[in-house]
Amino acid sequence: MPPDPRRTLTLRDVSEASGVSEMTVSRVLRNRGDVSEATRERVLDAARKLGYVPNKIAGALASQRVNLVGVIIPSLSNMVFPEVMTGISEVLEDTGLQPVVGVSNYQPDREEQVIYEMLSWRPSGMIVAGIEHSDASRAMLAQAGIPIVEIMDIDGDPVDSAVGISHRRAGRKMAEAIVAAGYRRIAFLGTHMPTNDHRARKRLEGFEEALAKEGLTLVEREYYSGGSALLKGREMTEAVLKRTPDVDFLYYSNDMIGAGGLLYCLEQGLDVPGKIGLAGFNGVELLDGLPRRLATMDACRLEIGRCAAEIIAGKRPPDSMGGVIGGEVIELTPTLQPGDTIRKP
Repeated sequence: MPPDPRRTLTLRDVSEASGVSEMTVSRVLRNRGDVSEATRERVLDAARKLGYVPNKIAGALASQRVNLVGVIIPSLSNMVFPEVMTGISEVLEDTGLQPVVGVSNYQPDREEQVIYEMLSWRPSGMIVAGIEHSDASRAMLAQAGIPIVEIMDIDGDPVDSAVGISHRRAGRKMAEAIVAAGYRRIAFLGTHMPTNDHRARKRLEGFEEALAKEGLTLVEREYYSGGSALLKGREMTEAVLKRTPDVDFLYYSNDMIGAGGLLYCLEQGLDVPGKIGLAGFNGVELLDGLPRRLATMDACRLEIGRCAAEIIAGKRPPDSMGGVIGGEVIELTPTLQPGDTIRKP
């Protein structure tokens, strides 16, 4: 007789439907224990047909943890983070751990609230974009008693583990390539700093350090607030070139505004990269559809997501500290992609 639809299904219902003990059903559904493949499939088939969903809260009462991994990112609209999430999801797919996303909107107080709410569910780990947090956020993460991985940036003092690139080194590397190509009157276009975008700030710091070594300084700066949009890139580029028409290079804090700037320059008939060069940052797929490929730097997004999830799931190599508190700092190396907007040295 099928179970009463008005009653919550239990392990016993799955046990009776599959013909195995409740203990075996529990092992299969928690992906624990030595269970034959045939038995596992029989239990899972019975659970699917019944529509049974395990009560994770009940299991958490015993373990004090749920099989969730909190992932906090600053934006859902930023084209950078879907690839990071893909890397996280790929690694966690067969671990029994499920990523749950929270969005901070680049606001420290909002991030603090999301961290508080996520930790209240006692997740098995946390992945948080960035290293800069409020004092309260750092305290909560430090006292959580679970693996914490801060991603995207390693220029700072992580709470536990960190996976990312050195944005200061990335900025220096881009400046060195621009100077080597013969550009000298260089402008920066990006977000207001330091509060809105710490990683862009660090790239700019590294960029200016490299220029200073060559006796150069930025001749123009243009800032904006809000999302990274093509229209803003066009508007900013127009403003800079009207104020300082002899600028010969435009360095953008991200590819989206850089793409807008490139489209503006091409519409104005400017010689790119002969008369004026351009570069962005992130290496997003959008660049593949432009009339010319914008110079950029790949930020290792997919690999960052994968490495962070491997630490949380304990999948790092044996000589690492993966899966435990007191982890590691993994620095990845971004690749400079000169595209079609930097002269060949």
